[in-house]
Amino acid sequence: MLEQYLPILVLIGIAAGLAVVLMILSRIMGPHRPNAHKLQPYESGMDPISDARDRYSVSFYMVAMEFIVFDLEIVFIYPWAVRYQELGFGTFWAVMVFLTILTLGLVYTLKKESKSFEISKS
Repeated sequence: MLEQYLPILVLIGIAAGLAVVLMILSRIMGPHRPNAHKLQPYESGMDPISDARDRYSVSFYMVAMEFIVFDLEIVFIYPWAVRYQELGFGTFWAVMVFLTILTLGLVYTLKKESKSFEISKS
């Protein structure tokens, strides 16, 4: 029974060994000239001068929620669109209800975002 897992274990061993060998070779053969600027934490191109627990704008979270909603929308709609001919007309109305609910959610987040933007502007 264990002989079925032997090729997988050999592959994992080769991958781990190769990773270790390549890291050691890069340390030995590559240039290693650290300085204070290189050793600073990288903060997406910004200087790390403030506390990491700063508050973000609500609009950031609203955009993230919209992205998740539309990502999920594609996950559900694409398979339906591929099999539309086979599924019949009843699923068409189910998808239209689904799209209506998502559109209402988008309108809600856009209204909420514009209100939070007006509050933060003043």
